[in-house]
Amino acid sequence: MDRDFQQIKQELIDYKFALDASSIVAITNSHGVITHVNDQFCHISKYSRGELLGQDHRIINSGYHSKAFFRDMWRTIGSGEVWKGEIRNRAKDGTYYWVDTTIVPFLNEGGKPYQYIAIRHEITKRKHFEQELKKMMTRIIDVQEEERKRLSRNLHDGIGQNLYSHLITINRLLSEVDHPLLHHMQKEAAQLIEEIREISWELRPSVLDDLGLVPAIRSYLSRYSEYSNIDVYFDCVLHRRLDISIELTIYRIIQEALTNIRKYAGTSHASVTIREMDDAIRVMIEDKGKGFDLNLREQSSGVGLFSMDERARSVGGSLTIHTYPGKGTKIILEVPSEIGK
Repeated sequence: MDRDFQQIKQELIDYKFALDASSIVAITNSHGVITHVNDQFCHISKYSRGELLGQDHRIINSGYHSKAFFRDMWRTIGSGEVWKGEIRNRAKDGTYYWVDTTIVPFLNEGGKPYQYIAIRHEITKRKHFEQELKKMMTRIIDVQEEERKRLSRNLHDGIGQNLYSHLITINRLLSEVDHPLLHHMQKEAAQLIEEIREISWELRPSVLDDLGLVPAIRSYLSRYSEYSNIDVYFDCVLHRRLDISIELTIYRIIQEALTNIRKYAGTSHASVTIREMDDAIRVMIEDKGKGFDLNLREQSSGVGLFSMDERARSVGGSLTIHTYPGKGTKIILEVPSEIGK
């Protein structure tokens, strides 16, 4: 029995050594007061053990995360569940660092947490790399949108206007000479003008820049329903202009999602809702069509879904897809109401 006890004790010592050597560890009581930190915690936070013990984790709060973020964390661990997430903290000298965090609640006989152990791994370099990738992707998207805007304006103001002038000339000729060839030219010119308008609109609708997101979406949905024979219910609670990057992100993701509905969903109805929350815009595009299996690599790695996800991330947003074969598809986009939030 003593030998078993000694063996278990030694194993626990070994586990603690391995944990301390590889991870940033802190233990708090049920109220979040720090009761233990290891050397790694002191090293990365630049606080001494004496400065940390008896404090709570607000001592290293960077102010980066919202109150809702921490409310969710406390709700999770307070109910006895393990919480995982990435947190940006601030060291004593004012520098910031990121940690991949797992918080495990220890439960008493009544099933209530009596202490928590937080195990962290520093990921500051990875987050910096991700931020650089995000900046690069944002720049690529910005350049792409500027090129779309330039081409759209050139088509509309250049080729489109020239065609319109030709149509006026043809109409004048028709008023003097009634000839089948002139009628044919009139019809072709009108068709070309309409095609140019459609291409220009797809590239970059001028109403988006001139009037904003909501009029642009209403105009797009009108065209979309006429072309696809899909009725789209639109419900929007948004009473102000947003940063053009955010408006473009929302518009393009709605555009891509509805294109996918037209191609694959096999339905005649869809809905788009936009809600402004405290510091974010929430967009939901939903259909009751065929749906698909997200676990199938061929579908989940499609260019369309990848493009939507990259666009969302480029403005600090997130994209969530809920779908299942035969159950339809729901796409939820959340983006900050202002760039940098």
